[in-house]
Amino acid sequence: MATLAKGSAAGVESSTQLSQSITSRGFRRPNRQPEITRRRIATPTVPLLPPLNEHNLPWMDTIHPIVVHFVIAMGLVAFVFDLIGRFGRRPALFEVSFWNLLFATVAIFVAILFGQVEAGLANPYGASRDLLNLHSSLGWALAGVFSLLSGWRYVIRSRDPQSLPAPFLVAGAGLSVLIVVQTLLGNQLIWTYGLHTVQVVAAMREGRL
Repeated sequence: MATLAKGSAAGVESSTQLSQSITSRGFRRPNRQPEITRRRIATPTVPLLPPLNEHNLPWMDTIHPIVVHFVIAMGLVAFVFDLIGRFGRRPALFEVSFWNLLFATVAIFVAILFGQVEAGLANPYGASRDLLNLHSSLGWALAGVFSLLSGWRYVIRSRDPQSLPAPFLVAGAGLSVLIVVQTLLGNQLIWTYGLHTVQVVAAMREGRL
């Protein structure tokens, strides 16, 4: 029995030494845990705008000039009606000019919204770059002037709808001048440089401009 116990103890000691020697030589037990692989699911990208047409636009043609014509007409009509109402002693026209000015103020922000998108897709070339930047800056300035005059006119109308002070007429004349200048700049971008026209867009895409 003593011999058997010694043999068992010797076996345990030898197995312990073997385990220590394997560990000291750098052998590790293999990690048998299953590895989880993550698969990336490709999400389809949705473009913000539809494909561009021959005008380099996502819609049929430029919308900015269409909306701007309402701004030009209503802004100038408001000033003309103010002049007739004051010097022609027809105060009923003050109400007409007020609503024209108010709708022109709303319309100019719609025109700026489309104008900024279309200006970003215009690909200006040569001197048209500076002209387009000036046109955009003046457009934002006009929006501010329209907003200030609309607020001022609302206060005047609330106090006395039958009268119009001379300083407001002077401000209206200044606004009319800015409208005319902005119109000339926009016409030059279209009729001189042809931004968003089919011929200019084709030349741009072919690398001729």
